[in-house]
Amino acid sequence: MSGSKVISVLNTEMLAVNGGTPQLTASATATAQTFAPSVWGDFFATYAPPNSKRSEKWTRERAEELKVQVRSKLLKAKSSSSAADMVMLIDTLERLGIDNHFRHEIAAMLHRVHREQQECTAGSGDDDDDDLHITSLQFHLLRKHGFRVSAAVFDKFIDSKGSFKASLSSDTRGLLSLYNAAHMAMPGEEALDDAIAFARHHLRSIQGKLRSPMAEQVSRALDIPLPRTPRRLETMHYITEYEHEPAFDGVALELAKLDFELVRSLHLRELKALTLWWKDLYNSVKLSYARDRIVETYFWTCGIYHEEEYSRARIMCTKVFGLMSLMDDTYDAHATLEECHKLNKAIQRWDKSAVSILPEYLHVFYIKLLNNFDELEDCLEPTEKYRMSYAKTGYKQLSEYYLREAQWSSDRYMPSFAEHLNVSVMSSGFPELAPVVLLGVRDGDGAATAEAFGWAAAVPALVHASAELARFLNDTASYRTGKSDKGIPNTVECYMAERGVGGEEAMAAVAAMAESAWRTINRECVEMVDRADHLLPAARLVVNLTRMLEEIYLGGRDGYTVGADIKDLVTNFFLATPSQFN
Repeated sequence: MSGSKVISVLNTEMLAVNGGTPQLTASATATAQTFAPSVWGDFFATYAPPNSKRSEKWTRERAEELKVQVRSKLLKAKSSSSAADMVMLIDTLERLGIDNHFRHEIAAMLHRVHREQQECTAGSGDDDDDDLHITSLQFHLLRKHGFRVSAAVFDKFIDSKGSFKASLSSDTRGLLSLYNAAHMAMPGEEALDDAIAFARHHLRSIQGKLRSPMAEQVSRALDIPLPRTPRRLETMHYITEYEHEPAFDGVALELAKLDFELVRSLHLRELKALTLWWKDLYNSVKLSYARDRIVETYFWTCGIYHEEEYSRARIMCTKVFGLMSLMDDTYDAHATLEECHKLNKAIQRWDKSAVSILPEYLHVFYIKLLNNFDELEDCLEPTEKYRMSYAKTGYKQLSEYYLREAQWSSDRYMPSFAEHLNVSVMSSGFPELAPVVLLGVRDGDGAATAEAFGWAAAVPALVHASAELARFLNDTASYRTGKSDKGIPNTVECYMAERGVGGEEAMAAVAAMAESAWRTINRECVEMVDRADHLLPAARLVVNLTRMLEEIYLGGRDGYTVGADIKDLVTNFFLATPSQFN
């Protein structure tokens, strides 16, 4: 069954679950409320997955048997395979979404690949590899995992005129790998700008002539380069494409499909519980002006960490994200300036007695907010409870920035671009979400240490760059659709006013700043290995949070505000089986 047929069938199921009443579109409700209603209704609260032919017990036992076989292959590859074979194997496991089961083996293999590359660079080893695909893949994976590797590895593909060799234009796989690898660029690496331009030009020129699955892989990369693609979404595609790869391994594919099935089953159970939680919260606070987007929120969270061991983290992060969204919409879409001041005052006090400050319509929301934070703290172990202070501080901080923007709106104030960015980067919510991402993580791999919380809360360069991306992509989408919040000028409009340029030129400038932010993120991940490699696990989760921005705002859409824009994607993510993805 194709993906489109799956979506058609599921639309029919959703009508039945919702009493046969179709979900209204955004345009049909524009005069009735600020945001369109949820496209999901109660679907996930009542959805019962079809019975599987195999029990969960059998699936888990079979998966464990396959892990043993894959681990054996990894150990053999580490001791006897070439660097080329090792990076292809690692790339396969990562794109199939099963690398989390073999972290130690993969780390050991990458250290060997990096060591051999350094030996070649120093002239003490043999480097006769002129395969663009392998060189690019090696560069991509090493940088992705924080290894310092020079862009000079691509010099051997440059001709005497300083351009990439013309003969490479027909190497589709090499061009695709080069294009993806070059997006691991750090600030100042102009040579990788040339690599991106060269690869993009030739990939576009041959795009219509490619066969499946290369055609789909090139199309996806031109939309979102692989280093910026949410890992679980890449797995959804690659799991159906892998059997057509030259080095196809049936054991790895079977494990990937079983693992996907187990994880998806857990996601559906979590989503049901979260939908019921949100339904109770949303109906009780009666803030009808606020976005009803729990499914989209949980989808975003799954992009940060989809693995089974992150179940508690997903639930806690989704709940805080949802509570932030209710506050955001209160400031942006409904409250008067006086009410904004009162709400901020109550949030800063963080005490139930402060409810008397608030207008009556916010009483239930405020009490529910405090109660939910207390319940989240109850989910933590005694040694973990300190973490909640970071979530509360972030929520209070976010309120302060929302209030400042509300004041700008009331005063019809046009800030300078720099002044706007100083506030709006923080109001994007990303600096406040960075510690929340770690909130429910069980500290097995060193991601959620006390030092990691301090690092995330201090808004280091990596977190700030992620917040810039959030702001730039959000504001570009808002400008394109003409839906800027409450009359507040966004970064595109501030740039236009300050520079005296048109919308297209301003959006191009903001897009260049977004690209610069990604390069800062790349640099920080590599330099973190030298400065504080123990913080890298936490940093990677923040980067995963950032990758979801590219999908949510793909093509200038806002898939969080307008849930219909990503409905098909979310449908496939939670409901389609691997055989139905394409």
